[in-house]
Amino acid sequence: MSVQRKRLGMITPSSNSVLEPVTNSMLHGVAGVTAHFSRFRVTEIALDAVALSQFDASVMLPAADLLADARVDAIAWNGTSASWLGVARDQNLCEAIPARTGIPATTSTLACIDAVRALGARRVGLVSPYTDDVQRRIGDVWAGEGITPHAERHLGLRDNFSFGEVAPATIAKLIRAVAAEGADTVVVLCTNLDGAALAAPLERELGIAVLDSVAVTLWRTLQLAGGDIAAFAEWGRIFQTSAIIK
Repeated sequence: MSVQRKRLGMITPSSNSVLEPVTNSMLHGVAGVTAHFSRFRVTEIALDAVALSQFDASVMLPAADLLADARVDAIAWNGTSASWLGVARDQNLCEAIPARTGIPATTSTLACIDAVRALGARRVGLVSPYTDDVQRRIGDVWAGEGITPHAERHLGLRDNFSFGEVAPATIAKLIRAVAAEGADTVVVLCTNLDGAALAAPLERELGIAVLDSVAVTLWRTLQLAGGDIAAFAEWGRIFQTSAIIK
């Protein structure tokens, strides 16, 4: 019996060094699912005009077009920019990509919000590498979606490449800190933080859900592609729920 192949397309920030190897590590040993990546330039995360302009649809949509050439089954913008730009930016992108390519689309921010809702989280902790003002903006944007952060920790970093150099032990420390403040779910909000492998062990240790952006984007993209999320149950609680947010 042949395995139906699923191709997952990922639009990737150019300076991100984490999400490709982590995604491929998660896919290792899972028959018939492959990830394919298309990059556009992103070098820093800040609220000034130059940094914000990196995420204009005019540079993101051509990356989706290139993924469509590989006949992928779903496309994800594998970055969290809508968490400070506003969720409408990603919603518009997820309308534009299918209009151009005929392929369903999601994003990391939309996937993380979907996952929080699917798990019925009430007290969400946000962990990120970002600066103070970016983190405040994220809190405002998420609150506008009905998810007011209960607790947060961030590292004050701006250079996108530097996020990928943060040690997993540091990420784990931040997760434990927001859990200690009563969070029932922690979102690691950045696809260039190496936190996916921490989710399941920390869920067992802390007794709460831990949602890593790279893993959650894979979860949602698999759903759109019609893949089997149960094959990834070892990567955390989110892969053990069949809830799909329309």
